[in-house]
Amino acid sequence: MRFFHQAMTVAMKDLRSEFRTKESLNASVSFALVILVLFSFAMDPTSDQMREMSGGLLWLVFAFAGALVLNRSFARELSNDCLDALVSSPVSGAALLIGKVVANFLLLLVVEAVCLPAFGILYDLNWARQPWMLLAVLLLATWGMTVIGTMFSALTVNLRLRELMLPTLVYPMMIPALMAAMRLTTILIGGDALAPGDWIWLRLLIGFDIIFTSLALALVEVVLLG
Repeated sequence: MRFFHQAMTVAMKDLRSEFRTKESLNASVSFALVILVLFSFAMDPTSDQMREMSGGLLWLVFAFAGALVLNRSFARELSNDCLDALVSSPVSGAALLIGKVVANFLLLLVVEAVCLPAFGILYDLNWARQPWMLLAVLLLATWGMTVIGTMFSALTVNLRLRELMLPTLVYPMMIPALMAAMRLTTILIGGDALAPGDWIWLRLLIGFDIIFTSLALALVEVVLLG
């Protein structure tokens, strides 16, 4: 219980800090909407080709917009030596990481909740045909993206070019999760149920989340103190 209390305390601290300034949230939502609008002018929203690549476009937008949120996860702690205070506090490294991940996860879900209606309007796609399965895919893929992004945010926080290094390190690691999310989202947005062969992508997402969450919890002490 103490672990979860510590993690939720860190998460609430980050959420209060972000909603007070809305710095990362505004930048991320604005960036995502601009990309969606630009692509809507560059492509024919009603074409079959657009429907086939809808999931890919949506997750590319989420991935690039999410980097703006994830990059600030530990960077906001640099002022007034707040990061050193957090590391030296009684909060364990694992609780600190999970708290940061939960806060970033919720912020990314806010970005996605804003983008999905805009995506449906701009591209004339009914994304709510398979709402519960689509929600499951969003939650699983967003969690995997958040865990990796938060971990590498801690790893690159003291680098001068962290804004550049974070995407460079994170995106290659996210390829399996993004491939699965793109494939599943394209199918579900089209209104089709998952075929037996498509369930392997959902299992891939679940396995990805379990493996990288476990690795992050195992290595967080080394990253923060090393």
